[in-house]
Amino acid sequence: MFKRSARLDYYRQVGDSLSGRYFLHHLFPFSLSELQKVGMDVSIDDFLNRSCFPEPFLEQEATEIKRWRNQYVDTLLREDVFTFEKIDKFNELRLIFELLRRRVGSPVSYKSIAEDVQVSVNTVKRYISILENLYVIFRLTPFSRNIARAILKEPKMYFFDTGLVVGDDGVKFENFVAFSLLKHSVVLKDFTGEDISLHYLRTKDGKEIDFCLVRDGFPILFAEAKFGEKKVSPSLRFFYKKYGVKSIQIVKNLRTEYQLDGIEVLRGDNFLKSLFL
Repeated sequence: MFKRSARLDYYRQVGDSLSGRYFLHHLFPFSLSELQKVGMDVSIDDFLNRSCFPEPFLEQEATEIKRWRNQYVDTLLREDVFTFEKIDKFNELRLIFELLRRRVGSPVSYKSIAEDVQVSVNTVKRYISILENLYVIFRLTPFSRNIARAILKEPKMYFFDTGLVVGDDGVKFENFVAFSLLKHSVVLKDFTGEDISLHYLRTKDGKEIDFCLVRDGFPILFAEAKFGEKKVSPSLRFFYKKYGVKSIQIVKNLRTEYQLDGIEVLRGDNFLKSLFL
């Protein structure tokens, strides 16, 4: 299903336009909200331990899940990439893919990756663009009313399949929240036509929050993802105090939900189940 979506994007790029003759709807992997709406009893741990993709998610055997993922990655990088471009140096693509798996949730420097892999910055951008078009990764750019400035700042990269993330439970949870919010915003845009997008926030002095949901160019939600119960993020408090936008801290392991100085601290499962899909 994802190959078809990716190829549709590819055909659009080369001029096979169907403009005005169809409505585009994105088909994403499973989310907690989607499965809860059809009556399935699932938890965040199911997604973190398995995947968001149907095949591994519905599989009970850990060995079979590992086999599926290994085959998926190998098929993806060796075969599907050639739908877009002929890649002469497969090892370069594989290394960039592995580096991205380990840098989830952090601003990604194309220059730094280029130095690590010993290729040009343009080559890194080209490979990352291919992975995006194949719905392997997605990028979040920093929100700015100045579009040019936002483009120049470093993006963050996340994976559609949380199982591909290499890192601790906190990083995997952040990736799952990022995917869930992206699915919420894209599907909402598909169904309603609203101009809605997902970004992150970062100031020059290093104050940063994970997610900023934007509608018609204006932020409507600030959000931080935390695995364990902690104090409210100082950066989240800073942005809420400055802009007054609805702000929440999404905590995977939280005993009691509460509100502090206008900021809601919510259980991860409760918040994610409330999303559009």
